[in-house]
Amino acid sequence: MLLFTTLGRYLTLRFARAIISVFGTFFFLIGTLDFVELMRRAGDSPIATTPRIITLALYRVPSVAEQIFPFAALFGGMFALLTLSRKLELVVARSVGVSAWQFLQPAAVVAGVIGLISITVYNPVAAELKRRATALETRLFVRAGSTTSTAIPEIWLRQRSADGMAIIRAAGALPDEDGLSQVAIFNFNQDGSFKDRIDARQAFLKPGHWDLLDARIISAAREPRNVGSFQLATNLEPEQMRQSFTPPEAVGFWSMPAAIERTKRAGLDTTRYELKYQSLMARPLLLIAMVLVAASVSLRFFRFGGVTKLVIGGVAAGFVLYVATQLSEELGSSGIVNPVIAAWLPAALGTMLGALALLHQEDG
Repeated sequence: MLLFTTLGRYLTLRFARAIISVFGTFFFLIGTLDFVELMRRAGDSPIATTPRIITLALYRVPSVAEQIFPFAALFGGMFALLTLSRKLELVVARSVGVSAWQFLQPAAVVAGVIGLISITVYNPVAAELKRRATALETRLFVRAGSTTSTAIPEIWLRQRSADGMAIIRAAGALPDEDGLSQVAIFNFNQDGSFKDRIDARQAFLKPGHWDLLDARIISAAREPRNVGSFQLATNLEPEQMRQSFTPPEAVGFWSMPAAIERTKRAGLDTTRYELKYQSLMARPLLLIAMVLVAASVSLRFFRFGGVTKLVIGGVAAGFVLYVATQLSEELGSSGIVNPVIAAWLPAALGTMLGALALLHQEDG
């Protein structure tokens, strides 16, 4: 097998260096642009000092940069193959009987290994940093006099308890506590009939109940009444509550199965989390597909000309595959397509089409 020969190790090193270099370049550019944008926003916050802005930018960049792994595989593969072709190293390899499929083995292995590392090591770190970035951003850029996180949209929860079912709507989450602000709770009896509505300024989740502050209770059976404090039974746990408005990007790969199970127990929709989990699982195959796309446009000898058009075509094909992946994920997150199909179909089709193009080019 070529992978374990001297030539295989050389090609493996070249492909790994090219992909990592491209990813590092994009990572630096994203970090720089994000830092500039955060410095612009810092003028509205007196506590947003430069060291804190730098820290926030470093927290945010890994999660954003995670989206460019497919492009790193595409551009890195193209760069490595074009360099090898320009230096006639591929010509020499072909002259001794090494086929395109053989010297693409190291590229596919490198792409697969980088994909595995990205989901098992990089993704959990990026998710943890994203959670820290959300908390820090809330403290730095929250509007003066407001305790609601501006980074979190309106929150909806559903719970079941001994008193029946309740639907909870909140304007936002409290930044540093297990609580919600500007809460409206719609309570239903065990038979599903409407019981009452409770509006509260804040709601704090305690073991087995909600503590509601400045509550107003409205029901059809009696006159509305205001109470300074009110307790409502609940089966929700703090982790379940946070999970309901935690984006899938803030949940690491290893924590995703437990997060999906907690979300199911809370009676919430798990489609977004299942889709994210399956997308992470499919990433190694997607990177391999990008390498095959890169190979289908980068193996032409320079002396034959037309390399520029092929490169442009390869970049366009890579973008089309990425757009198709995003479109498929959108269909999956909306429930139109099964999350497993939505996550795996673009990667599988990209791999097959890349292999088909290489078969036509090399063996056709």
